[in-house]
Amino acid sequence: MRIDNIETPALILDMEIFEQNIKNMNELTKSAGIALRPHYKSHKCTAIAHMQIAAGAKGITCAKLSEAEDLIAAGIEDVLIANQIVEPSKLARVAYLAGCCRLTVCVDQIQNIHALEAAAATQGTTIHCLVEYEIGMNRCGVSTPEEFYSLAKLIDESPHLVFDGIQAYAAHLSHEEDFEKRKTASEQLERTLKDLRVYIEDKGLAVKEISGESTGTAQFRTKGSVYTELQAGSYIFMDTAYSALHLNFKNALFVLATIMSANDKLIVTDAGRKNISIDQKLPTFRDYPDLSVIVSEEHCRIPLEGHSAAVGSKLMLIPGHCCTTVNLHDFIYLVRNGKVVDRIPVTSRGKSK
Repeated sequence: MRIDNIETPALILDMEIFEQNIKNMNELTKSAGIALRPHYKSHKCTAIAHMQIAAGAKGITCAKLSEAEDLIAAGIEDVLIANQIVEPSKLARVAYLAGCCRLTVCVDQIQNIHALEAAAATQGTTIHCLVEYEIGMNRCGVSTPEEFYSLAKLIDESPHLVFDGIQAYAAHLSHEEDFEKRKTASEQLERTLKDLRVYIEDKGLAVKEISGESTGTAQFRTKGSVYTELQAGSYIFMDTAYSALHLNFKNALFVLATIMSANDKLIVTDAGRKNISIDQKLPTFRDYPDLSVIVSEEHCRIPLEGHSAAVGSKLMLIPGHCCTTVNLHDFIYLVRNGKVVDRIPVTSRGKSK
C-alpha cells in the first residue's frame, strides 16, 4: 500500500528520516561520552522504544506510571519515570514493577522517600531514585545543595532504595530560539550541576548519574559534560517548534490530510485540532512551508490563490508539537519510499496517570 491509499487523517513516519535522526543523536551522544535514555512521551510506542534500544539507547525515560507499565510489559528492562509518584495505589504498583526490571523514579520530598521505602519493603524489591534539582523550570525539585543532600542521605540509608544521582531536566531551555541565550544558560547549568555533584560527593555519597537535558540543548553536551544520561525525545520526529532552532534533525513525522474542498482562494483539508496539536506552534503544510495554516476543530486550511491542488489529493502537515500530536492517534504508519511497510499502535495513547 502506498501513502495515497491511506484513509485520513493519519499519522505518517518517514523511516529514512527517522533512522537518520537516530543516527545523528547516537553520534552526538557517543562523541560526548553520554548515554542516551530517550523519552517515551514523544512517541508512546513500545515498538519504537525497542528500535531505540536496538540502536544503542541505554534505557527509556517516561513521564507516567501507566507508560512505565506498558514499557515493562513489552520487555523494556531499564525504565526511568522522570516524575514523582506519590499516591498510595501507584506506590504499590511501582514497588511491584521494580521486581520486573531496573526501575528508577524521581523524588523531592522526605515523606515520598519513606513511602517508597515502605512499598518496596512490602514487595521485597529495590527502587532506584534520582533526587530532582530545581534548575530553572520552577516546577519540581529541591532548591539548595543542603536539601538535596538530606534527601540523598535518607535514600542511601533506606534498605530498599538506591540513590543514583541527580534529575536535571532543562525543559525551560528546550525551545529557546536565541542560540546564544540557549548555549549560555546550558553552560551555566553545567557549572551548577558540577558544584552540586562536588558538594554531595565531598559528603561521602557517590553521584552515579546526572540525567536530563533535551533535544534543544543536546548539541551543547561535549566530552567532559557533567551529564551522564540524555533524556531527549523529539529528535526522532521533530516539529515546527523545534524546526525554529535549526538543529541537526529533520521532520520525520507528518499528519496526512486529504483536500476536501478547494476554490480559487483556498485549500481545505480534513485534519484539524482533533488530529494535530497547536499547544506550542501552528503546524505547516510541507508543500507550502511559508503559508500560515488556519486550524479549526475538523479542518486545516490555507489561503492559496491560483493553486492547482485537486480535491481528493493528499498533503502532509508538519505538527506544531510532535508529542501531543502522537497522543491524538491510535496508529502510526511507517513509510519507506512512499510505501507503507508497517502500522504500529500508539501503545500508550491516553496513558496519563
